[in-house]
Amino acid sequence: MNPLPTQESGKPALKSVSPWRRSAVALFALTALAAPIALYAAPAGTQVALLGIPLEFLLFALTLVGVAVFHNQTLLVALTGLTAITAYKWGIAGFEQGMGLDGLLHHLEHEWVVLINLLGLLLGFALLARHFEDSGVPRVLPRFLPQGALGAFTLLCLIFVMSAFLDNIAAALIGGTIAASVYKYKVHIGYLAAIVAASNAGGAGSVVGDTTTTMMWISGVGPHEVLHAFIAAGAALVLFGIPASIQQSRTAPIVRDTSDDARIDWDRLWIVGGILAAAVATNVIVNWAFKDIAESFPFLGVAVWAAILAAMRVRQPEWGLLPEAFKGSLFLLSLVFCASMMPVDKLPEASWYSALTLGFVSAVFDNIPLTALAIEQGGFDWGVLAFAVGFGGSMIWFGSSAGVALSNMYPQAKSVGAWLRNGWHIPIGYIAGFTLLLLTLGWRPETPHQTTHEIDAPTEQGIVRPAQEPRAPLAFQPQHAQESIQ
Repeated sequence: MNPLPTQESGKPALKSVSPWRRSAVALFALTALAAPIALYAAPAGTQVALLGIPLEFLLFALTLVGVAVFHNQTLLVALTGLTAITAYKWGIAGFEQGMGLDGLLHHLEHEWVVLINLLGLLLGFALLARHFEDSGVPRVLPRFLPQGALGAFTLLCLIFVMSAFLDNIAAALIGGTIAASVYKYKVHIGYLAAIVAASNAGGAGSVVGDTTTTMMWISGVGPHEVLHAFIAAGAALVLFGIPASIQQSRTAPIVRDTSDDARIDWDRLWIVGGILAAAVATNVIVNWAFKDIAESFPFLGVAVWAAILAAMRVRQPEWGLLPEAFKGSLFLLSLVFCASMMPVDKLPEASWYSALTLGFVSAVFDNIPLTALAIEQGGFDWGVLAFAVGFGGSMIWFGSSAGVALSNMYPQAKSVGAWLRNGWHIPIGYIAGFTLLLLTLGWRPETPHQTTHEIDAPTEQGIVRPAQEPRAPLAFQPQHAQESIQ
């Protein structure tokens, strides 16, 4: 979606990149690329580590730091990190399936379905969100908002609900659009943080509401396995929503547009429902009836685009959104592919406190690669993890894509200090929601999908190795499961 005009100029604010920032980005790129190149003299198959940490993790961490620091150059940073990690795996450490080009191709063979599905969903949901925006519903909703803090809280609840079936970025932007209209751009930073938090919370329990939960869904996690995240999300909504609504009601009153020119385009609403139904039905049917071939073709992404193309006879989608959406998707896919190359057997065992920690980490680093690492590792309670990585990014404005998108509409929000100072209720909501979820349902980690192992004959070196089926894309292989076999 295009950013709203600013109140002062009527045009989106354009920021020039300062020379020092360009120099810093160049220095980051040289550092990231120089690390694997400098080690090329090491013997092939060598696992390089610094202070016991594999170099892949250090390069990945450097990439995430670059994304957090260089907000205007995120795609360049992600591609640089991807190049550095791939070069290191290619010539030094090796992939799981081997060295060089052959190892990379085998790795792609296991990951391409997930990547294409994710690309199809990200691009498709961008068009879906615009269909919903053009349906007229966001213009009609403000008519039903009460006055005062109750009206502000009602808007947060609407954003929460919209995010459960729309992408959280779309829900945040629609909420920001409504807030700009009813508050005439006099929006408190604490309330902006609450809009982002509401969109992230609403998407946490829905496999079509957030990129992180969609990734879990693509990887074989059922919709019911993340549904209990709504327990934590609902509690958090109350705890951050009430103080944020009071902040906003003290800043500006609600001003409704009483004109009658806003009408609901029901055809577009039917298109939105049809696209979502196609995605859900395809995933359920393929995973239940055709599970053997589910990992060999991107059925989910194809189904979404088939529904979009079929609806063209009723309403044309806004194709002009795709170039920018593809750029953002390429950034996310780069980070996901980086995460797929990490040696997840070196990570700490999955637990409730590691999930809690990931929530705080996602406030600084992008939650997409963190989620990819967690999926690759396995052994998590997916509802707890979905809330942690989905909602945790709300604590800082650049901690989630929804926060970055909304901050483009409201540049005054691009201050970590102001966000933390005025959005103090977001961390409270996170901790309280997480605690409530654990107290009510406890920690219920998933059962590894691959549990059948046989023992091969001894190798020439006399080592007995467990024979496993080929790893599925982003499959779940907790380290403890393999250790118990050996």
